[in-house]
Parts: sequence; structure tokens; C-alpha cells
Amino acid sequence: MRSRREFLIKSGLLMAGACIAPSCVSAVTKEKSLNVGVQLYSFRDAMAKDAKGTLKRIADLGFKQIESARSGKGHYYGLSATEIKKVCNDLGMTLSSGHVALDENFDKTLEEAVVSGQEYLICSSLPSKGQTVDNYKKVAEAFNDAGEKALKAGVKFGYHNHEYEFDTVNGQVLYDVLMDNTDPKYVHMELDLGWVVMAGKDPLDYFEKYTGRFPLWHLKDMDLTKKHSVEFGKGALDIPTMLKNQKKSGLKYMYVEQEEYAVNPFESMKHNMDFLRQL
Repeated sequence: MRSRREFLIKSGLLMAGACIAPSCVSAVTKEKSLNVGVQLYSFRDAMAKDAKGTLKRIADLGFKQIESARSGKGHYYGLSATEIKKVCNDLGMTLSSGHVALDENFDKTLEEAVVSGQEYLICSSLPSKGQTVDNYKKVAEAFNDAGEKALKAGVKFGYHNHEYEFDTVNGQVLYDVLMDNTDPKYVHMELDLGWVVMAGKDPLDYFEKYTGRFPLWHLKDMDLTKKHSVEFGKGALDIPTMLKNQKKSGLKYMYVEQEEYAVNPFESMKHNMDFLRQL
């Protein structure tokens, strides 16, 4: 690991004055409006109880992009693809991505994505288990096939990592096997920066090695001791440095995700948005 690995174990507050590229956290306006998204899993309990009301509260926090997530009530927390598209549009937000499974229902999932107007459809877990090089090559082939099918429907297919993909087997990092065997035309990677750091890796190394391959991010700060997500500036991710490398990543959308909270998701997300506005 290069010396900048040390930066990842320091609070993002150390560089709170850093300049930010305009692609996603666009040049802050007088109202300090940010083109930032959120992964709805962050509000999973509230979404399950009152999807429309929760989306209104999310919009009030200043989020502009939405990434949906699978739940016991479907891909849109009980709303239809048409309904969530309308609700988001009415609130000034865009449903630009969604987490799904690559399974026997993928064709139906793809149809929903088309109706909802999603640009991206992101597989959120490996379709076949096994921490082996052969399995990751098999998964890469399945991703290429799914991506080709999605592209024909006008949707971009991708994959969201966790920590385990960065295991090393027979001298090969499994995530690198996945990257090396997927076609960038068909498979667009969503890099969860928090899980990368938790795995002991440096996201900047991946931006360098696979430049332009990461149009989506999960922006998530992590406590490496407790091994869970925390509010921005309280964990191991050097957020300002990540934001300065958007162009090399190929970033188009970033989605803030937080799975654990100091108090509740709404207060945590207000903190996170205030943190970004201060940069």
C-alpha cells in the first residue's frame, strides 16, 4: 500500500477545505445545492412504513438522486415503478439507480427499471457464492450477459461491492478478477468506498488501475474498529481526497449510504449533507 493509505485512517475533516470537482458535488450554488444521491436502504425502516412520506423528508434534506433497494415489499418499498418515478419527479429528485438481484426474475426486474426510468440497475450481491477465482470468472460471464441484455433495453447494468470481494486467493484479488473479466461496455461498477477501506484497500489505487470504470459510488464513512458505518468525518474515509478524484473514477452519480446511526437516519443524513456543503 502506498503512503497515501495513511490518509484513509484519518478523518475527512483534516482536509475540509479541499476543492471538489464539479461532476457530482457540482459547484455549490448560493443555496449550496448538491447533486448528491442517497441509497434508500439508509432509510429502510421509514421507507417500509411510509414510502411517500419518507421520500418527501429525503427531498427536504437536499438529495437530488435516489437509488432504490430490494425489500420485503419489492424493489420500491411497496410503490410501483410508475409511482416511485412520479413521486421522485414531483419532489425534484431522479430515480437514477436501483439495487437488485441477478436471478430468475431478472427479466421482470429489468422491465420495472425501464418503466421507472432508471439509468442504472445494480446487482447488490454475487449471483453464485464461492470465494474462488473460478467462481468470480463465472460471475463475470453472467454479468456480461446481463449487461448486454440490459443495454438492449436502454439500461446500464453494474455491480456493487462489499468487503469480501477483496479477498486474495492464489495471489489474486478476487475483485480484480471480476474487473479483468467483465466488459466495460456491459458492466458498470458501483464502488462502495467504505467497504474498500474496510478491506484494507485504497480506492485511489482502483481509480488508477481501472480509470473510468466506476461511474457510481457509495459514499460511506466507516469505523474500522467497530466495523460499521458512521457519519461523515467520524471514520476512516478521507472524503475530500475521494471527491478530488471523481474524474479519474469516471464518476457520474454518488449515493450516500449509512447503515448505522448515532441517533436516527434523518439526523445522520443531515450531518452528512452539511459536511459536504462545508467542503
